[in-house]
Amino acid sequence: MLPADVPLAHLNPSLLLLLLLQLLPPASSFFPNIWSLLAAPGSVTHQDLTEEAALNVTLQLFLDQPPPGRPPLRLEDFLGHTLLADDLFAAYFGPGSPSRRFRAALGEVSRANAAQDFLPTSRNDPDLHFDAERLGQGRTRLVGALREALVAARALDHTLARQRLGAALHALQDFYSHSNWVELGQQQPHPHLLWPRQELRSLAQVDDPTCSDCEELSCPGNLLGFTLLTSGYFGTHPSKPPGKCSHGGRFDQSSSQPPRGGINKDSTSPGFSPHHMLHLQAAKLALLASIQALSLLRNRLGDRGFSRLLDISPASSLSFVLDTTGSMGEEINAAKIQARHIVEQRRGSPMEPVHYILVPFHDPGFGPVFTTSDPDSFWQQLNEIHALGGGDEPEMCLSALELALLHTPPLSDIFVFTDASPKDAFLTNRVESLTQERRCRVTFLVTEDPSRVQGRARREVLSPLRFEPYEAVALASGGEVIFTKDQHIQDVAAVVGDSMADLVTLPLEPPVVVSGRPLVFSVDALLQRVTVRIHGEVSSFWIRNPAGVSQGQEEGEGPLGHTRRFGQFWIVTISDPPQTGTWVILVTAESIPRVRVQAQTSLDFLFYFGIPVEDGPHPGLYPLTQPVAGLQTQLLVEVTGLGSRGNPGAPLPHFSHVVLRGVPEGAELGRVPLEPTGPLERGFLAASLPSALLSTAGPFSLELIGRDGEGQSLHRAAPQPCTVVPVLLELSGSPGFLVPGSKAPLSLRIASFSDPQDLDLRTSVKPSFALTSNLSRVRLEPNESAWGRLWLEIPDSAAPDSVVMVTVTATGPEASPVPPTHAFLRLLVLAPTPQDPLAAPAHSSGPILASTSPASTSVTRGRAGGGLVGNPWWGTVGGVLLLLGLASW
Repeated sequence: MLPADVPLAHLNPSLLLLLLLQLLPPASSFFPNIWSLLAAPGSVTHQDLTEEAALNVTLQLFLDQPPPGRPPLRLEDFLGHTLLADDLFAAYFGPGSPSRRFRAALGEVSRANAAQDFLPTSRNDPDLHFDAERLGQGRTRLVGALREALVAARALDHTLARQRLGAALHALQDFYSHSNWVELGQQQPHPHLLWPRQELRSLAQVDDPTCSDCEELSCPGNLLGFTLLTSGYFGTHPSKPPGKCSHGGRFDQSSSQPPRGGINKDSTSPGFSPHHMLHLQAAKLALLASIQALSLLRNRLGDRGFSRLLDISPASSLSFVLDTTGSMGEEINAAKIQARHIVEQRRGSPMEPVHYILVPFHDPGFGPVFTTSDPDSFWQQLNEIHALGGGDEPEMCLSALELALLHTPPLSDIFVFTDASPKDAFLTNRVESLTQERRCRVTFLVTEDPSRVQGRARREVLSPLRFEPYEAVALASGGEVIFTKDQHIQDVAAVVGDSMADLVTLPLEPPVVVSGRPLVFSVDALLQRVTVRIHGEVSSFWIRNPAGVSQGQEEGEGPLGHTRRFGQFWIVTISDPPQTGTWVILVTAESIPRVRVQAQTSLDFLFYFGIPVEDGPHPGLYPLTQPVAGLQTQLLVEVTGLGSRGNPGAPLPHFSHVVLRGVPEGAELGRVPLEPTGPLERGFLAASLPSALLSTAGPFSLELIGRDGEGQSLHRAAPQPCTVVPVLLELSGSPGFLVPGSKAPLSLRIASFSDPQDLDLRTSVKPSFALTSNLSRVRLEPNESAWGRLWLEIPDSAAPDSVVMVTVTATGPEASPVPPTHAFLRLLVLAPTPQDPLAAPAHSSGPILASTSPASTSVTRGRAGGGLVGNPWWGTVGGVLLLLGLASW
């Protein structure tokens, strides 16, 4: 629980100096993110404030906790430089340490922050933006969101914790832009804003006039001469009383009603912000306040807990899904050996896993999930698992995998050990979608041995295609299915340790392997530990480097590296440093072999999608987990590992364009240029997806092409493919937490932008709470939307401080080729404590948004985008790109 009566944490004075030096150049308003800057160049955005605050607190953590075995960091080494995650990681963990997961975690927080301006449940709620003089209510919601972030982090659901943290930081930052705190001459953050038992004093009352009329875009003197705290009204809900200030700007309907004008300091542009001249002062205070909030969470979670919250580690998680039936003794033993090896080898090092997840399964049961950050607890739990009983194939593998995905951090590898096909193959599509939503890679190690009869009973003749669900999930997640036998499982399981080394998969040309046809891949100077994995009924293979030196399939040391064979599985480890240039592989096999080339590198990338929005508090891109057919979509790329300070003055690596390929056939679907957005060293790039790609639903892969600092070729591929989904499916709930014994309303929206759709809607909840819906089937024409309501019942027995996952799936008719679309929503259950003001549900006292009647379903013809496309203002900005995120990312 957040403290009530302790003073604000004091900031290190040298850190404050660093903070002021690192503040980015001013721009328009607290627009959502750096992708907004084409609308108002030079602004300090919510994304800037959030990331800058997180980097400052991370640096302070690194200064307070010197790295083991390395010299302590010195603050003076960072003064005068732009503070970058890559530089922090290189200084603390060592050169080349990957910051990808840390930057992904910061991205989750930043997108959740920006989403407050776009999600229908939050964008017009004055309590969430300190608008309409709802200062007390805003403080309650702010502290409530911080408390939820704290509880979710302690429950090890860091995705939900980052979402609630982003919402809290958005409100906190808005206070300094939307209120008159800066105009009152204040030079420090509000001393009581983060402390619920401290009274907010000197607030303007409903009958206190606050603003005079202003006809100009710039309104420097429109606040009346008083010392009371106020904030501007936005829009029409609630309506602005006489004499009160407006938020102001081109999107605020209230600013045309006397007194006209407004007081927001969101940007330096007078068209958006009447008090634009105070933008930088507001940004400085918002940044200081954001650092205070993050420092508070660090204090409450401890350094280890705070590091887990923001993934401040180059290491990944260790996540196992284990078949525990009677025939699985060798496989379970192999998993134990690999886990023990990883724990012992990495204990105390930067690469020690930060999370451990274990989910057993058999038939008919699966779970429970075991998650911990303590390696000894994980090892003890794993050591207690034995192969017992059961044994009829198939098993509940995908149910266990879904449970693991819900608890495994994003950008992780999950390893499934089994010798049986899935009994729950109906979950295949949902698990595929969840792997892409979580950006997790799944590797199946299957000991399928038809000659084995002991331990595994079979009641029927099983189809040779019964493992296709595993193949589908592996393809969707960027993983693989490795078939082996008992005598090889311990050796093959070594891929667990290899995969956890943050390896990237190198693109092959052609991308589809054909026996006897050469495969080409490119090696650049930033790669090391290159491995070639070949799997199948291989007759022979050879590998040739750019100098023409070849190596065949003979085991042992060769001219290019070391070759190992385990049945039908080959691993060739290329000697470091690998020669740069074009390499060739030729495989001859009886069937289609699997070939995968991986390498270790710090130069990688993250990616997101978004679509332009013009109706809302700020311009931006609406967040998408996946592109939607028929809807103009932007690809947003964030390059990691640029190494700006590794060689000062040297040219940075850069990516010039993206290649899009169909999956699994590998045909090129488009090649589009990447445009830098923001400072080059931050690595933000953007591209418009071609309309041909977006014309129909289906999977595709991403490859980035560029040059390193010396002009040599760079080639990187996304770790898993993406999917153009047929419809836009949104699932949202009221901001705040759930309470045992309550019934929570959820909102559902489904929209089509391409073909007519006849869809069935299904819901599921984990844990299995009651969920009802008034929308189970919908027929949509192009550019048509439908809205529905759901009611989630939280039983009295619901565990406090627990997470609920709601999934909605839209599917076509049984014979339809239209792939399913999924929406995921995480919600937090808290037990209210009457003595704690933070525990009361933080909802405004009156309705803010007009909503559909709970008993009705509405369908709107025409502009399904609700203002997303077709506005001429957006045409003038062309490819304006904004980095946002759904609450479900």
